[in-house]
Amino acid sequence: MPSTRETILAALHARLSALPATALRGEVLPERVPAAGLLILRDGGPGEPEVTLSPLHYHYQHRAEIEAVVQGANRDTGFDTLCAGVGAALAADRTLGGLCDWVEAEAPQPVDLPVDGAASLKAAVIPVILHYSVPDPLG
Repeated sequence: MPSTRETILAALHARLSALPATALRGEVLPERVPAAGLLILRDGGPGEPEVTLSPLHYHYQHRAEIEAVVQGANRDTGFDTLCAGVGAALAADRTLGGLCDWVEAEAPQPVDLPVDGAASLKAAVIPVILHYSVPDPLG
């Protein structure tokens, strides 16, 4: 049985997979970026929990990251569309079907990355904070 953390990350990946862009989890950047863009979910880490003792619960603010990448002539518009799609997907259900207490994204810091012999990439990391509580830090 998967842990709460894994279940939440899988649900986040499924939510990203519903977007037109290709959504991967924990993969390396492929040689080609699809025309609709690319999203790579990085699991990140849960950080130090706050603990309540009665009943015992660990309250996490897990910081995952989504790498958003576009390439092509209209990369500024494509990047904006990709980020807006991620925002809309998260806003549609801030609890990922009741799996966590709240999901929120932070603003991306886009950069242009030159590529030898090809159109440059526009990319950013979108931090996503997953708020959830568990009775066991390994569960």
